[in-house]
Amino acid sequence: MTPMMLTLILILIPTITGVAGQLLLKVGMSQLGALEISIAALPSLMMRIVMSPYILIGLTIYFGGVFFWLLALNRADLSYVYPFASLSYVLITLASWLLLHEAVPPLRWIGLVVICVGVILVARS
Repeated sequence: MTPMMLTLILILIPTITGVAGQLLLKVGMSQLGALEISIAALPSLMMRIVMSPYILIGLTIYFGGVFFWLLALNRADLSYVYPFASLSYVLITLASWLLLHEAVPPLRWIGLVVICVGVILVARS
């Protein structure tokens, strides 16, 4: 495996774990239903969030990707690595559309294509 390929893998792992973590966070928060947000309700709200298995697993996966992100930062310039993080917008939208059945308007799809073109340009630099 070439050093560049390893760097790309180290960049993609935290991107994918971030997407998986966000999906689990969304499912967990959706299961909690409508939440009252007030100072008085804060302790109960925090307890409900902390007790959700989806949220706990989502946070674990999400932050687990940080290890690989740090390895990627060690191997390449931040100005090269960081634009790849924008792929999470594309993957989140696709996963939300496919798995959560969220509606995605045409203008958002166009924006995602623009993001992909930008990532390709950065990858080629």
